[in-house]
Amino acid sequence: MLKQRIITALILLPVALIGFFLLHGVAFALFIGLVVTLGAWEWARLAGYESQAVRVGYALAVAILLVLAYRAPGIAPWLLWAGVLWWLAATGLVLTYPRSTGLWGGAPGSLLVGLLILLPAWQALVVLKQWPLGNWLIVAVMVLVWAADIGAYFCGRALGKRKLAPLVSPGKSWEGLFGGLATSLVITAGVGLYRGWDGQAMILALVGAALVVLISVVGDLTESMFKRKSGIKDSSQLLPGHGGVMDRIDSLTAAIPVFVVLLWLARWGAW
Repeated sequence: MLKQRIITALILLPVALIGFFLLHGVAFALFIGLVVTLGAWEWARLAGYESQAVRVGYALAVAILLVLAYRAPGIAPWLLWAGVLWWLAATGLVLTYPRSTGLWGGAPGSLLVGLLILLPAWQALVVLKQWPLGNWLIVAVMVLVWAADIGAYFCGRALGKRKLAPLVSPGKSWEGLFGGLATSLVITAGVGLYRGWDGQAMILALVGAALVVLISVVGDLTESMFKRKSGIKDSSQLLPGHGGVMDRIDSLTAAIPVFVVLLWLARWGAW
């Protein structure tokens, strides 16, 4: 399993770096769109549809919506705010699981949830790419999420006693959450000191980083919630040793739209 994970990671890393740094405009949108479309194919299964016809049809529908969104950039703010509102609602659904399953709207409602997860994430990356230092902002949000994951893993293993969401993801602990959050905040503070941020900028950056990390945890738990309801361990086996695409991007689908909206509120860029 470890060998498979390493081989898959070594293949995916250069592909991801090329896509993020060397592609621009429509090519970048298509690159991210491919990832999102594969995620949509997996999400239909999480929603309760095993039929390949339904899964492929849902993926094609998402791809068409991405094309329409690209051709109508004026809807970007609406998509991003829809994503933020969804993740606030998802926080409540995770906290009240399994009672909240009645609010999903069954399998059809779960497909709608997939749109609220995938479309804003794609839109956020397309917007982010167009802003000043776009490439580095993409790296920044990913580092925040990945650092939180790593910190949570090690702190959880060493100190984890109190379960964070035992009915959703029994392996996660409050100690892991705080460890992951602390890891990301230390990195943010280090960047701020290196860049010479003043006190106000540092406080805003730390608060923003904390919000992004916390919502990324909600993204992870949300996919776990749907997998638990469907009785599925991995979203697919597309990535040997890693599970599926959604298993790798679940935290980012939540973090990236929130990251973009926070930067926009801080007047970093325009939609």
